[in-house]
Amino acid sequence: MSPATPAPQSGGAALELLVHGVGGATPESMLDDPRTVRVTGDRTAAMYRRGEDLDAEEHPERYAARPVPEAYCWSNLTSGDGARALWLLLLPFMVANLAHWMRPPAQGRPGLVRLYGVLVRLVALTLTVLLTAAACEVALDLTAWQCAATTACTDAYSWLGFLSADRGGWWSVPGRRLALAALVPTALVGLLWYLSNRTWSAYEAQRPPTGYDAPVVEPQADTEAADAAEPAGPVELRPALGRPGFWYGRRLVARLRAAHTAAGFLTVAAALVTATTRHDAGAPGLLTVLGWALRAAVAVLAVVVLWVVCRRGRSERRLDLRVERALVSWLPAASLAVLALTAVHAGWSRPGWTSSGTLPGDAVFGALTLVQGGLVVGLGVVALLLQRPRRDPRTALRGLGGPAVAMLACALGGVMSGGVAQRVADWLDGSAGRDAVRIGPPVLLSWQASVIPVLLLLLLVPAALLAARTVLDARRLRAAVEADYDAADEPDPVRTGQIAAGRARASLTDSAPVLVGVVSGATLLLGAASVAGAWASGNVPGRAFDGAHPAIASLASVTQALGSWMIGFGFLLFVTWGRRAYRDASARRTIGILWDVGTFWPRAAHPFAPPCYAERAVPDLTWRMSSWTRSTGGRLVISGHSQGSVLAAAAVWQLQPATRSRVALLTYGSPLERLYGRWFPAYFGPEALRGLNRTMHCWSNLYRSTDPIGGPVRVPAEDGRPAVDAAVLLDPVAYGRTREHPLPEPILAHSDYQADPAFARCRSALLDRLPPALPHQRTETVADQGRSGRSSG
Repeated sequence: MSPATPAPQSGGAALELLVHGVGGATPESMLDDPRTVRVTGDRTAAMYRRGEDLDAEEHPERYAARPVPEAYCWSNLTSGDGARALWLLLLPFMVANLAHWMRPPAQGRPGLVRLYGVLVRLVALTLTVLLTAAACEVALDLTAWQCAATTACTDAYSWLGFLSADRGGWWSVPGRRLALAALVPTALVGLLWYLSNRTWSAYEAQRPPTGYDAPVVEPQADTEAADAAEPAGPVELRPALGRPGFWYGRRLVARLRAAHTAAGFLTVAAALVTATTRHDAGAPGLLTVLGWALRAAVAVLAVVVLWVVCRRGRSERRLDLRVERALVSWLPAASLAVLALTAVHAGWSRPGWTSSGTLPGDAVFGALTLVQGGLVVGLGVVALLLQRPRRDPRTALRGLGGPAVAMLACALGGVMSGGVAQRVADWLDGSAGRDAVRIGPPVLLSWQASVIPVLLLLLLVPAALLAARTVLDARRLRAAVEADYDAADEPDPVRTGQIAAGRARASLTDSAPVLVGVVSGATLLLGAASVAGAWASGNVPGRAFDGAHPAIASLASVTQALGSWMIGFGFLLFVTWGRRAYRDASARRTIGILWDVGTFWPRAAHPFAPPCYAERAVPDLTWRMSSWTRSTGGRLVISGHSQGSVLAAAAVWQLQPATRSRVALLTYGSPLERLYGRWFPAYFGPEALRGLNRTMHCWSNLYRSTDPIGGPVRVPAEDGRPAVDAAVLLDPVAYGRTREHPLPEPILAHSDYQADPAFARCRSALLDRLPPALPHQRTETVADQGRSGRSSG
């Protein structure tokens, strides 16, 4: 490369920045050339060019008819490591985090917005407690308390023999068995802390561009920032995704990580100290006093955890570089110290202490279920109040998408907890005879496992209705297909049926709110039925349904067994899939698709959720667009497909106005309105997308009727600007065999938009609408730009 880039000639340099979608893509496939070179970035995410285009800025005359293509590959942010397959187990945390971003838009109601965020964070906290409590149930209650006290169980599983109460070993004392078993949930909480801390250092540490010319202020109703003071002087109103601190949640994630880690440790400590104080209650002495002191310490730290979670939300108004290191360090450390003291206290010798029955877990799981239900109902009330002033008819579930998804997160947590506990109990209880003492989890978990088949059965009804509707729609669309291709004179029934079926299947995406609403409502009702059933039954291990009517008890027992096996099969499937992902790149990409959609948003509610890749990708794109336009003065079109269009829009929102005026946005197969606009109306609703169009020089959107993901963005023409949506693209491009297409053209649906001739025409039209090049401020090579981007980012 030459040491300097000359000033652009007439028309100036033009760059097309390509951003791929879900599932990932290679730079070779994006640039249609096997010889690609990394311009800037690293192995995780980078910009690539063809080898022949490295000196494009030095020879703009070569690119008078086309822009210079440059590909941004970000797939390794979500699917580059096989270990990420195990993130499937964190699915409830991810779903709870999504609920935070699904609130309705609000203006002038900051109190309700803040209350909405607090409620979601409390729901997320209950999920951490629930997961830890389930681990305590398996390790402490089922294994160390019940199985170790049953001769048949310890004889069947020799690896538990050293815990057997009949052998009289050092570990046979109930308190010591519990203290040893507490290592399992403690290690689980420690693992979650480690994963969160490692990803926090890699993802949340990516700083977005700084140096805005004017102070920034946003409507107070759309932020939870504590620093809500009005700035003095001229201000620039920016949408939510354009705020300087939106993609930098380092402080909040560190704060929540400390609180959730402490909550996990305190849950284990509470399980230990509750068991010991229950035994010590009848014999006052030093151990009893110490036990109540430890319970008080657990209660005080629990109040501190609640205060930390509720006290502060996201700070988006400015780039908050602070990290409360004292809080982040001492709160988990203090909780771990209390846990260590409870373990020592539990292991103290207590003559005559024997384990019988179950540990007091029913009250804990019942309280968690009630608290989660109350929080979700409260979240629904707040959501209804937020969207009362004006309601967009296309918003999913009439603004109740957030509460519905929060209910699904709780359901996933409850199903996983109940199913795993019941499966382990069935496994440990397999060796017991009919007259032996049965090993079983708390009654509520057995009832929760029993509702799994019922819930799956309920899902068959809407699934069957949607399948029937799809068949009818395919028949109805046959006439429209023939009209679109002018094939009424020579119709091909097979070809028409294929295209019509493709369009009908693509429309199923718009029915997702109905399915989510049905599942969420059924989950709420079945959860209430589980609590009622547990209260009506006695806490007898292995006989959870004895208190119910004989017919109901028989049916519940069958469904509980089915649910237990389904959960066991599901976890086996997760492990198998994760094992395959270590060896198979295609499996990693498949799993990555799940996280491409689910982890776009920052971790605002749950710090143990999979990390937000957009906190790396959006600053990458923003830095690149800013540095390239500043150094060359050229025109730039950012071209995003599928999820890449969402990243592209988010990056354009972050640009300074002067830079944004030199950038065109081309989206295709885009879920901006169809998915994000409906489910996240406060951030991608109609007003937000119209505002984005007003602040840009030009924007065009391409979509197909056969695309199940992409669709129109529904931004109309206004103020002399044309409508963003282009005419719907025909898919396939030809109905039958023609001279231009001698072989049958495939139905592309969501893929290969660039193969359509309309793509090149739309891109050229956008470049022609951009203003001519400006003199650049200084000369630098592409390699210099890459080094500058790496040092700044």
